[in-house]
Order: sequence, then C-alpha cells, then structure tokens
Amino acid sequence: MIVVKIRENSLSIDGHAGYAEVGKDIVCAAVSALAQGLLHSLDALTDDKISTEAESGHVKIEYGNLSERGQLLMDSFFIAVSDIQEAYGEEYVQIQ
Repeated sequence: MIVVKIRENSLSIDGHAGYAEVGKDIVCAAVSALAQGLLHSLDALTDDKISTEAESGHVKIEYGNLSERGQLLMDSFFIAVSDIQEAYGEEYVQIQ
C-alpha cells in the first residue's frame, strides 16, 4: 500500500501499491509520476525553499510557507492522488 501523509510543512509518500507485479503496477506508476511532477514543478515554477528526499518507495518534501503557486501545485497533487485512491481503493493508496 502507498501511504501519503500531508502535514502542515511536509508531504511524504511511502510504500508500493501492490496492485500488480513490479514493472506493471499502474497505481504505483501513477503516484510516482505525480510525485516526480510535483517535485520538478515546485523547483521549476516557484522560488519556494523545499527540502526533498526521493528513493524507491519513498518521497519526502519539507517546506516552510509555500507561495500561492506552490500551494496550488500541492493542492493539484492532492486532488490527483485522491482521484487515484477513489478509482483503485484504499487498499492501494491511503491518504492521511
């Protein structure tokens, strides 16, 4: 299961969905693409100061006060990952 934790000053994504075998897991691929897109967008489109960790099965983003644009990007990520959770179920993606 992928666990997405959204806190006041951080976002973490941990685990693997287990929807299908490695390399064919569309739920894992979707959440990974969203996370990478968020990391790159925060870096390229804002001047927000963020700290990141990224490795297989783990992404963490820490930040202070996000700009309006940074918050919009975070909100967009949340909407998209919520859509994945709704489509595939909480047994694969859990948002806390």
